[in-house]
Amino acid sequence: MHTDVNALFANLWQDYVAVTPSAKKVHQLLGSSQQDDVINDHIALRTFNLEKVSLDKLAAHFLALGYEECGEYHFEAKKLYAKHFEHPDRNQPKVFISELLLDKCSAFLRDTITELVAQIPDEAVTADNFLYSGTHWQVSQATYEKLLEESEYAAWVAAWGYRANHFTVSVNELASFDSLEQVNTELKHAGFLLNTSGGEIKGTPDVYLEQSSTLADLHPVQFSDTVATIPSCFYEFARRYPLSNGMLYSGFVAASADKIFESTNAR
Repeated sequence: MHTDVNALFANLWQDYVAVTPSAKKVHQLLGSSQQDDVINDHIALRTFNLEKVSLDKLAAHFLALGYEECGEYHFEAKKLYAKHFEHPDRNQPKVFISELLLDKCSAFLRDTITELVAQIPDEAVTADNFLYSGTHWQVSQATYEKLLEESEYAAWVAAWGYRANHFTVSVNELASFDSLEQVNTELKHAGFLLNTSGGEIKGTPDVYLEQSSTLADLHPVQFSDTVATIPSCFYEFARRYPLSNGMLYSGFVAASADKIFESTNAR
């Protein structure tokens, strides 16, 4: 397990931008003003509710660094369960981890994913680099396509394995932008495509959180039988609003997150 939270996020970022080159461009675009630091609000990780790689196994890497469990979320239609974690140092990014509930999926999907996960060595899951280790298996393009018909989420993890599904710009920390609308406009002017599922902006000040995201990059992946270009990862943007106590809301809104998941849908 990592002993340094900054080193963990630096490694996660390097792995993420390797398959999400647009994220580096967005980072440069929004950080081009001298007064703007691009601060990471949170990352998200995907997994399955199998004992070896459960949400709790991924979370252990963050709990060891002082993170604490702060909220749980249910996504009935997508068959997902999630939790988010926060560090006592509020400058550290939040972490959102979800898992696909295989018992709610078809026998084909359940059997396929169980076989893939069985190929991960037990010691790999607790290794320092597990959260950015990619795949520990080979899957054919046909298997990926069949998984995709049932669950975009399962197909994505089968293709990309363990890595940050997205990083998130904290819009509150961007001195040059007063709103998420302004950020979105800047991104569109620069040619980035946004996720419009549920509207460009998901959430409202009434739920203390507004979110938007780019569509995932299209990036080559090595299947067992071929190389194909498929959606990889995306970049999210979050604006948080203060609660009655003056503190910024630090949780997540399930209805909005549900649509953010669709940033990796095929286009």
